[in-house]
Amino acid sequence: MLNAAQLKALSVFAIFAIIGFGPISPGCLIGMYVVVKRPEWFRRLVRGIYAYPDDVDFVTAAETRAARIKSFASLLLLFLVDIVPLPVTPVVAFAIILSRPAWFYRTARRIYGQAA
Repeated sequence: MLNAAQLKALSVFAIFAIIGFGPISPGCLIGMYVVVKRPEWFRRLVRGIYAYPDDVDFVTAAETRAARIKSFASLLLLFLVDIVPLPVTPVVAFAIILSRPAWFYRTARRIYGQAA
């Protein structure tokens, strides 16, 4: 069963899939913004999608920096791949939103650091 956060995220990426048939990938641009600025709304969205309790594990500054660099590089590569006339990013996002892999939650925690 999908929760409210999953439905919202799927709706947004469905719109991105429709308007993403061009040289600009809005999903990648928003992802890169999230990695750089770490807005509170994305942290709440991830917690809503996963519905995990607050974590108490320690994330070092080095882990946070490494996760942000790797995530930004991955999104930049995905942005370049998304130039082809097929929207790749929304398909990847759909898979993550529907399957809720643990690696994505761990990555988001590392991107936000200890305050996540």
